[in-house]
Amino acid sequence: MANIKKILVANRGEIALRVIRTAKEMGIKTVSIYSEADRKSPHVLAADEAVLIGPPPSAQSYLLGDKIIDVCKDLKVDAIHPGYGFLSENADFAEKVEKAGLIFIGPSSHSIRVMGNKLAAKEAVSSYNIPMVPGTEGAISDTLEAIEKANEIGYPILIKASAGGGGKGMRVVRSEDELEEQMKLAISEATSSFGDGSVFIEKYIESNKHIEVQIMGDKHGKTLYFFERECSIQRRHQKVIEEAPSMVITEELRKEIGEAAVRVAQSCGYYGAGTVEFIYENGSFYFLEMNTRLQVEHPVTEVITGVDLVKQQIYIAEGKHLEINQVDLQIHGHAFEVRVYAEDPQNNFLPDIGNLKTYNRPQGPGIRVDDGFEQGMDIPIYYDPMIAKLVTYGHDRDEARKRMIRAIDEYQITGIKTTLPFCKFTFEHEAFIDGSFDTKFVEKHFKPEMLDSGNSEEESIAALFASKVFSNMKSGKSNHASSNGQAKKMGWKQRLHK
Repeated sequence: MANIKKILVANRGEIALRVIRTAKEMGIKTVSIYSEADRKSPHVLAADEAVLIGPPPSAQSYLLGDKIIDVCKDLKVDAIHPGYGFLSENADFAEKVEKAGLIFIGPSSHSIRVMGNKLAAKEAVSSYNIPMVPGTEGAISDTLEAIEKANEIGYPILIKASAGGGGKGMRVVRSEDELEEQMKLAISEATSSFGDGSVFIEKYIESNKHIEVQIMGDKHGKTLYFFERECSIQRRHQKVIEEAPSMVITEELRKEIGEAAVRVAQSCGYYGAGTVEFIYENGSFYFLEMNTRLQVEHPVTEVITGVDLVKQQIYIAEGKHLEINQVDLQIHGHAFEVRVYAEDPQNNFLPDIGNLKTYNRPQGPGIRVDDGFEQGMDIPIYYDPMIAKLVTYGHDRDEARKRMIRAIDEYQITGIKTTLPFCKFTFEHEAFIDGSFDTKFVEKHFKPEMLDSGNSEEESIAALFASKVFSNMKSGKSNHASSNGQAKKMGWKQRLHK
């Protein structure tokens, strides 16, 4: 059994901070790596040591696995935590870490390799009594064969990249006339994005919910499920809002889907934290894929179970037994997470990179903000545009939902467009309130013009007012009365950000 004394976090931003904080609580030293673009990032200051790893592009910094391993050797690091993204699901990197005599805080390279390929994953779980979406058993490239299979399972179908993720290499086909062209496009995109052009076909389930189950396994054969998360509010096949638990999952189904997730993990000898994703429709669920890492949305599971998942990851990496039993795990209350992206929902959710002129977090009961930025910082163009994860907790779903609306109202961000207005729109929408929403929520219910067009004007006033107050404070002229006077002159009313 190992005793980890120093961890290098092979990531950046909020997830790096998340890991560093838990490590500090456990008395473990930490090392941050950073690119030139992240020199002033909070995760650099939070660690005990920090090392410049390279220029801003991730291929020249955060993806340099060999260089990261060399840093570990130089600084006598025991273990690497990959966070999510970057190298977290890179089986070759995990294998190199293992061979270097370091501890990879995650699953084995074998598990990552099996579950990282959707076809290999389907084959692995095929004998474990896991409900599967009807489709091809292997890769397919011949159009005539594809037409035959599509006619067998019925249109619409979904062409998916075997090594894919994030919606890349994915094409919906509604008729035979479209199939040949969409096959070529999917293969081309899969090849350019993942270096693997293998694609397969599945029945496309139109109105589905995206339900995932958090699992955790130790190296001694014990695997637990930490209940489900609902992740159906998406744009471009990527999640924006998550919650736990799902309001459509009954207690009976919760046990059934949880145990199915455990069997998926057991099919590849999995240990560490992982997430098994399912498609849900009308009381039935089907295996989609497994993510062999910590998920972005893990905080909602932590909030409702009271378990620090990062701490458990570290214990498991050290070879310790999971001391929790399935019967000990209970759901307490309800939690939501919104991903605060630097994106413009009024312009097809395109990235809106810039400077955080105003950045004030919401506070109060039941609110958690995981972020990696401070006011005045730039959002780099080189990485994912997520600024923060805003999490709210309540005794029930309605309390957590109303608390999220209040938190969004309090979140003050100017200088860039964010997904916050869209998220507030969603939390106030009838389909979201009654639970009838699915992965087509944006397509069915959202139009850019539905968002308040006054936001940009109000944000400009907020920034001007904040700048004026700051200027007065620096010159020693600021007091309560003068601040109130300035606010009235500017037509200021109650809050900086709707």
